[in-house]
Amino acid sequence: MAATASLAAGRPLRRIALAAAAVAALQLPARAQTYPTGPISLINPYAAGGPADALARTIADPMTAMLGQQIVLISKPGGATAIAASAVANAPKDGYTLLIASASSHFVTPLLSKVTYDGIRDFAFVCMIASVPNVLVVRSSLPARTVPELVALAKKDPGKLTYGSVGNGSQPHLAGELFQQMTGTKLTHVPYRGAAPATVDLIAGQIDLGILNAPPLLEHIKSGALRALGVASLKRTPQLPDVPTLDELGLKGFNVVTWYGIAAPAGTPQPVVDKLADAFRRSLASPEVKAKLAQQGVDTFYLGPKDFAAYIHDDATRLGALIKSAGITGEN
Repeated sequence: MAATASLAAGRPLRRIALAAAAVAALQLPARAQTYPTGPISLINPYAAGGPADALARTIADPMTAMLGQQIVLISKPGGATAIAASAVANAPKDGYTLLIASASSHFVTPLLSKVTYDGIRDFAFVCMIASVPNVLVVRSSLPARTVPELVALAKKDPGKLTYGSVGNGSQPHLAGELFQQMTGTKLTHVPYRGAAPATVDLIAGQIDLGILNAPPLLEHIKSGALRALGVASLKRTPQLPDVPTLDELGLKGFNVVTWYGIAAPAGTPQPVVDKLADAFRRSLASPEVKAKLAQQGVDTFYLGPKDFAAYIHDDATRLGALIKSAGITGEN
């Protein structure tokens, strides 16, 4: 009898819970229709003034106009993007806190360091917005004008040639490791704190080569201070139309680009995610936005929620295997 009474007493509670869930489910589409009703914070995991910051500022105004609410840019650098990613992963699941996503925030840093979030499960992937090509450049005094000549030079004296990156596990570091694996060469890695000091030392002849972000290299390539041998993506970049891709030059499938996307906390309602994705898509389609990004050396690269999630999965699988095979570890 006691068990029967207990079951009977529990039924109203279950009915209340089911009713509450039903009401919440009905409210989601209504919230999505009115969303947003306040400012949206866009968290930048890199320092203010860098490429990600410039990208965010370029698209913030058209996004504000489309959504009718201000896009507030907040920089939270540190922890190799982990500080910003953790903040967004733990934010309310309402679409008002977004992350400028990258390979570092979602799988490179979680692979190399202990973080407080899961780079895949703790996020809803809104859209891919842009990519920055990486370019294989050598100092002007290096006696290598083509990739085959560079490979021959590297094989002649293994470990003598040095290549710069912007830190352990960065895209330039991974590109350098992939280049060595695909060409059977041995180079010496020299990590820097950013693209600027790496470029300075490359021009000064302190290091021999690098596969670095195109924007800070362009003026030096045009001046002849640096020599571009190949683009590290599957298609040529409009900024250097005469420079072939490494894939074209025989390194089939060589594709290490720096991409940027938008992520929200996991559990953000899908209608809100879709509304954000559509607003970013329309913003990136603006000729004015495209022109501004091109001036920064950035290619617009839009993928919707499903395609973006699939891209991240493939990139994480491919580069994760590279990190493991190359024995890359986090910085001490």
